Amino acid sequence: MSGGAWTLLALFAVASPVLASERAEADGIPASLTGAPGDAVRGRAIVADRTRGLCLLCHVGPIPEERFQGNLAPDLAGAGDRWTPPQLRLRIADARQLNPDTIMPSYRRTEGLTRVGAAWRGRQILSDAEIEDVVAYLAGLRAP
Repeated sequence: MSGGAWTLLALFAVASPVLASERAEADGIPASLTGAPGDAVRGRAIVADRTRGLCLLCHVGPIPEERFQGNLAPDLAGAGDRWTPPQLRLRIADARQLNPDTIMPSYRRTEGLTRVGAAWRGRQILSDAEIEDVVAYLAGLRAP
């Protein structure tokens, strides 16, 4: 590898909001953020909760008891058929790594954000365990 390539690699390693051990590979974060699988029941509750995940603000999902679901983002039904757990993990943790112009919140990222309320500065929106719970729920959603 040339000196310029090493410099670029070093800059990416410093600038990346994901820790080196959790670095995105292609379009996913391969390993659990906690070292353990999430709980799909808790994940469903987070997706449905309009005060925690706010997922249904933009997405429609297979949660019929929740009214007024969004239509700005992909339907969550069948998410486990369309994305792998590593892909889901990256999209939830920091979708801006895939699309800098996305309106999807960075649920894990705490640096380099704009228009963050004072109460949330320096804090993740969801904990690593909660992200893993949402990944477990979404990975289990299969098309009928």
